[in-house]
Amino acid sequence: MSRALIVIDVQESFRARPLWAATLEPGIADRVNRLAALARRTGDLVVWVLHSEPGSGGVFDPESGHVRLMEELERADGEPLLHKTSHNAFTTTRLQQLLTQRGIRELRVCGIRTEQCVETTVRVASDLGYDVTLVVDATTTDPVPHRDAPAGQSVEELLADPRTLPAAEVVRRTEYVLAGRFAAIETVGRLEAAADDRA
Repeated sequence: MSRALIVIDVQESFRARPLWAATLEPGIADRVNRLAALARRTGDLVVWVLHSEPGSGGVFDPESGHVRLMEELERADGEPLLHKTSHNAFTTTRLQQLLTQRGIRELRVCGIRTEQCVETTVRVASDLGYDVTLVVDATTTDPVPHRDAPAGQSVEELLADPRTLPAAEVVRRTEYVLAGRFAAIETVGRLEAAADDRA
């Protein structure tokens, strides 16, 4: 085993927010399940990561009950589940220690939000010397408000603001800035096809 799939923040916290109605890939759990099944078939480690903000009183506070994997996800017995309090999956967890102990140098990364916790994890992993692949269609994100947008906008107001960056554009730009610098870019279908070809 020299490769791991890192699943970042595919958790109920996001579905508890009104903004989930505008997320790019509401069916992300299905693609993550496909990736996890592929990882198990090829002998790769699957690591699940959840974002937690203890004491915040919001949907990422463990007290809210939302800091758990999306109910559709299929986590197998023995697969590590880590809780982070930073954007990247390394700084506040034992992820690097876990990977080092198992001799893993290659990572596939997916999850929520593409340009935030997923991208930050990809960049840190690359800096740490891992060979990283971003599985871009197994990520999702929301439209991003302009920095000068008023706080507390409704979803409708956010989407109506011409300065809002659409979610699809956020993913496209993230792919552009990571490709060839910090990660290879792949899709679930291409990875499945490549595994079938080798079988």
